[in-house]
Amino acid sequence: MSDNPYSTAVLAWYETNARDLPWRSIDASPWAVLVSEIMLQQTPVVRVLSAWQAWMERWPTPADLAKEASGEAVRMWNRLGYPQRALRLHACAVAITEEHGGEVPSDHATLLALPGVGSYTAAAVASFAFGQRHAVLDTNVRRVLARAETGIEHPPKTQTKGEVALAESLVPELPSVAARWAVAVMELGALVCTARSPKCADCPIADQCAWRLAGKPAHDGPPRRGQTYAGTDRQVRGRLLAVLREAEHPVPKDALDAVWDERIQRERALDGLVSDGLVDPLEDGRYALPG
Repeated sequence: MSDNPYSTAVLAWYETNARDLPWRSIDASPWAVLVSEIMLQQTPVVRVLSAWQAWMERWPTPADLAKEASGEAVRMWNRLGYPQRALRLHACAVAITEEHGGEVPSDHATLLALPGVGSYTAAAVASFAFGQRHAVLDTNVRRVLARAETGIEHPPKTQTKGEVALAESLVPELPSVAARWAVAVMELGALVCTARSPKCADCPIADQCAWRLAGKPAHDGPPRRGQTYAGTDRQVRGRLLAVLREAEHPVPKDALDAVWDERIQRERALDGLVSDGLVDPLEDGRYALPG
């Protein structure tokens, strides 16, 4: 089973420590996996769980979502953040329904051609939904490999060709084991090899980790600043969208004006929402989620 120096230990650790997440269930459909992967981008599991459950109850298949207006996807997205992901999921549902008979395609290249599906998501769905052999390289995996193999605390800010080559070199040969490795090393990064407080005492590959063996040298690259939210255009956009989500009908402009005092920032945020296709300005001066 062991195709790389870490797989036996990491896979054994995963068997005992993996979280019981609904999209990992043997009964989870490829659509359920695709929805989870798009929701989990830049959003922690604890926030995604209830949103994913509600989404799958309402739209258990791509065709169910494709029948609805894209604005309903934005409404259902609620406060998950980065709501353009809702539009991408709706566009995916339409493409899957119209071009693939309502079934999420299993082919990696075909997945990659779906609207809003990038290299990570295509590899993740191919691996987790279809048991294929791909390097699945998210933030957690990049951090584990940076520490274990490269001996640095954090990976580069932008993914490099070297990281991709390293990840691909570590993928086990047997597809079923490769798919298990992909989720196992990701879970290790999420639960143990965390960004701020790694639990090295609990790590199954601590005795092989180049970073730990080097004495855990501090990050010497550009400062890693956490994202701020309060007072940003993102916060204003969120408040504007909240008004539209909660309204059963289009709303007048003054209902939007009431959510933020700073006019220039408010108008900039609203213009951005319109430009991104998240808000429709109507001819009568009111605003609505996209139809």
